[in-house]
Amino acid sequence: MAFPILGTLPFSYTKNILPPLGKKYSSLATCNPNTFSIKTQCNASSKDAKDDSQTITRRSANSQPSIWTYDYIQSLTNLEVKHTKEFLMLKEKVRMMFNKMENEIDQLEFIDVLQRLGVAYQFNNEIGKILDNIYNSQTSMLKNNLYATSLKFRLLRQHGYNISTDILCCFLDKHDSFKEYHSFDVEGVLSLYESSFHSFEDETILDEARDFTSKCLKEYNMNQNSGTYTSLLINHALELPLHWRVPRWEAHWFINVYERKQNMSPILLEFAKIDFNIVQSNFQEELKYASRWWKITELDEKLSFARNRLVENFVWSVGTSYEPDLEYYRKEMTKVNALITSIDDVYDVYGTLEELQLFTKAIDRWDLSAMEFLPYYMKICFHALYNFVNEVAFETLKKSGHYITPYLKKTWADLCKAYLIEAKWYHSGYTPTVEEYIENAWTSIGDPVILTHAYFLIPHSLKVEDLVRLEENPDIIKHSSMILRLANDLGTYKRENDTGDSSKLIGCYMNETGASEVEAHEYVKSMIHAEWKKMNKEAHSSSFSHSFIDIAINYGRVAMFMYQHGDGHTIQDTEMQNRIMSFIFRPIP
Repeated sequence: MAFPILGTLPFSYTKNILPPLGKKYSSLATCNPNTFSIKTQCNASSKDAKDDSQTITRRSANSQPSIWTYDYIQSLTNLEVKHTKEFLMLKEKVRMMFNKMENEIDQLEFIDVLQRLGVAYQFNNEIGKILDNIYNSQTSMLKNNLYATSLKFRLLRQHGYNISTDILCCFLDKHDSFKEYHSFDVEGVLSLYESSFHSFEDETILDEARDFTSKCLKEYNMNQNSGTYTSLLINHALELPLHWRVPRWEAHWFINVYERKQNMSPILLEFAKIDFNIVQSNFQEELKYASRWWKITELDEKLSFARNRLVENFVWSVGTSYEPDLEYYRKEMTKVNALITSIDDVYDVYGTLEELQLFTKAIDRWDLSAMEFLPYYMKICFHALYNFVNEVAFETLKKSGHYITPYLKKTWADLCKAYLIEAKWYHSGYTPTVEEYIENAWTSIGDPVILTHAYFLIPHSLKVEDLVRLEENPDIIKHSSMILRLANDLGTYKRENDTGDSSKLIGCYMNETGASEVEAHEYVKSMIHAEWKKMNKEAHSSSFSHSFIDIAINYGRVAMFMYQHGDGHTIQDTEMQNRIMSFIFRPIP
């Protein structure tokens, strides 16, 4: 599913229709680790479950069991040891390539290829020095070179440099339109197209660039062999721009395509393949750990109505950050994603409105005694969440001395309150307005929970000013959440509309405006473009760490990946199975 370019349709977050969130918490607190409780035992009995099932008729989402079984995951074999010696030798050879490139265009191309092959993280210092030099130099070498100028703009803006769109003005004609003769420079047009997706709001030159390049690339591909290196890049870009793609999945795709490039580097290609396989083998060990945790929770067994999508939840974590030093982050974020999926199904599928109100109050109180009046399945769910949050908080306390439980439990309470609003809409048959829906939906998608946990799970310094902003859900979280919500609504609309689930933005827009389904889809796509522009700008101005900003951006990218062809998180179709196999399970030969 391609995302065509439409005009920006602004909206705001000013109206608050969520229930009151209760008291405010102090920004930082400390306590003695020796007095911190981690795990408790759940005393819920199976008698509760039996009584519950006899008295209430429940909905069913008819979700299929996971195709990735526990035994299959635990049988995965780690191949990292076989590659280590050769990998280190190749890495040094690639490092030496940096010293041989004095031409600015060659340097830019080399960085671009390293990024697309997924190995740039191995050479952050070398790349940083080159980009610093290019940014600080006043060279005119790239003047009138559309390809190189566009590539320079994209790489510098991607890495946070304050680069203006003015460097593209020399390619405009007297009517402020891109000159038609540029259409014959297919590499330049493709480079400009990819650069246009790094735009901020009101950068009309990049809107013009996107329209011009889209048209040129489509016309070019109509008359070319679709199997050439250039045509493959063009088709790939028109389907989804590079800026919106998951870096690790892009690496797998590009490694295969790079082999077809004339004058490609065999050393670099072999290095990228081994790196991909080593990183993938690390993923498999992390997934085995997550699978064992999931089995211990018994949520798959006890919450049989809920989706068991542990592998898909792991893909969300891998898609946001694949670097080896973030193993702990990926393990714990997989748990966060799995718990969100289960709790989402409690609200969307199984719980009665009365039960959901009780569950929301229990989460808000964050007290095990609040479980007393919950049905058995909710006790199991609450207990798993309670233990997980305490474990994460305890680990953070040991490492940093900061007591973070108030931040974590608040964000889970916010999520459940947003879920409850949607449940009330569903049970009352109410279709919200577009504004009402958006105000609640950016929270109910779960991204604020995800990014709040991510902040504490990545290795960086905790800052008081960050924690104050986290309580208020800063713009970097809101824009990430909106991209995730909008992509989700496009991908899941058909499935959830067929099953009669709660309203999505497409349905709300149709109901409010009388628009057709096609028009509603286009409206949502235009909002995705608008949110990416806001995200781009916020990424440049945010005071959060680069690692946190990257993760916020990458959640938007994983959303595009998961929902590009439908509900890839829920429906285990062949397309998504093949993607996950290549991503997680199948090494590159």
